[in-house]
Amino acid sequence: MKEGQILVSLESLHATAKFGALDPWFLENLVCPRDTLRLIFSDGRLYCSKGHSYLVLNGVPVMLLEEAPDTLAVMSATVARAQNKNPSIPNQDDFYLETIGISEEEREGVLQLAAGGQSEIDPVVSHLVAATNGIMYKHLISGLKSYPIPQLDLPEGNGRLFLDIGCSWGRWSIAAAKKGYLTVGLDPSLGAIMAARRVAAQLGLPLRFVVGDARYLPFKNHSVETVFSYSVIQHFSYLDAERAIREASRVLAAKGTCLIQLPNTFGIRCLYHQAKRRFRAPRGFEVRYWTPRRMKQIFSHSFRVQSVSADCFFGIGLQAADITMMTVFRRIVIHSSEFAKILSKRVPILARLADSIWIRSVAR
Repeated sequence: MKEGQILVSLESLHATAKFGALDPWFLENLVCPRDTLRLIFSDGRLYCSKGHSYLVLNGVPVMLLEEAPDTLAVMSATVARAQNKNPSIPNQDDFYLETIGISEEEREGVLQLAAGGQSEIDPVVSHLVAATNGIMYKHLISGLKSYPIPQLDLPEGNGRLFLDIGCSWGRWSIAAAKKGYLTVGLDPSLGAIMAARRVAAQLGLPLRFVVGDARYLPFKNHSVETVFSYSVIQHFSYLDAERAIREASRVLAAKGTCLIQLPNTFGIRCLYHQAKRRFRAPRGFEVRYWTPRRMKQIFSHSFRVQSVSADCFFGIGLQAADITMMTVFRRIVIHSSEFAKILSKRVPILARLADSIWIRSVAR
């Protein structure tokens, strides 16, 4: 067996043995992320017929390819943490903080919140909120009173399978579950996935989570009715983004819907950020800005694009559902964004000035 080439850790919903009993759903729906072959479970491991081996550790599938270049530094940290669970190793803790990409100061803040034990908000989420939701949420770090769960612009789920690519602590996964979807969240960060699972359990929602790579989705061909992603592909190189889009197309069911958000080159706030870096080429995890035309062209290679529409103006991640959490100025910005969205539906060309754009597609 080529152990270590791909490392997987799984924690089922009903762990009973040393490695945890495997939720049968995973065996029915997951495949090897390298060759899409079916997996079997034996002695605490998942195997495919080509000899790729996946460890089962505490139940969350960590299906990352070690040999694949990272799109995010936490991918290597996740693999390293899964390989060695010795709690005596410095900087390791039950929150897997070395796998979520926070500073030492932020780490101490999370641990202090956890030690206090007074907040109903998960301490990891309390520190991740600005990183996942956007700079407008910065004032809520360490001060969240409730989880900012957005409104999902999709019809009722009725038990259809919903894949949230890059779910982080699970806000969109939770939104989908509340709308009746059978939801599975995928993210390359073990710590973020563990936080998502804690929040889902706290809210009484039966979500499943997988640690994985958007470029190598561990799901069967044409098995997912809804593929979704928000503020994720924008951090990929254009080549990696195209690969992730092709993978989304591969797993999308014949009558399925793909809904993905990307930042618009021509948005007012996006132009400001591009100017700040003097319009140079993006590096590493920096945001890539897409023109609506390029979005449509790239997605048309794999999907039939139905619409390119405004998500929000004057920033990325602004959600009307969170308006009560905001300061007066931020509420004005969100109200202005919502008004501009309504106007863009009547005058579609205005959507080309939105900072955040939805690309809604269906299978070819």
